[in-house]
Amino acid sequence: MQAPNDNVMNPAGLSIGSLAARTGTAPDTIRYYERLGLMPRVPRSAGRHRCFGATHVQRLLFIRRARALGFGLDAVRSLLSLSTPGRRSCESVRTLAQGHLDDVRARLVELQRLEAALAETVARCSGDTAPTCAVLSMLEAP
Repeated sequence: MQAPNDNVMNPAGLSIGSLAARTGTAPDTIRYYERLGLMPRVPRSAGRHRCFGATHVQRLLFIRRARALGFGLDAVRSLLSLSTPGRRSCESVRTLAQGHLDDVRARLVELQRLEAALAETVARCSGDTAPTCAVLSMLEAP
């Protein structure tokens, strides 16, 4: 039996393993997304195997891209809803994305503060076998 390529779908549908391989997603993650309702439950074959189709590949890739951009699961759910024909709203998507961008920028500021504090502490560390260590002193401080 020939495996389906990226352009042709198997008439019987894709197994969860094939969907996982095609999208670079672990099967357990796909099952998790099903439990959360991000991926729809799909029909099963006579052998009780899931039968995914092209729309499932597209949806899972959408979820993966949103997650790669750091969107949380609730935001992904909202984006999926807003991507549905008849519910598309660029204004709503922009508002959601702007809120996420604001959060990312706030985290960047915090990470820059942490980087500066850690760099300063590491620079004060002699690196020898002395009984005092700047890094441990910082971590042990009340």
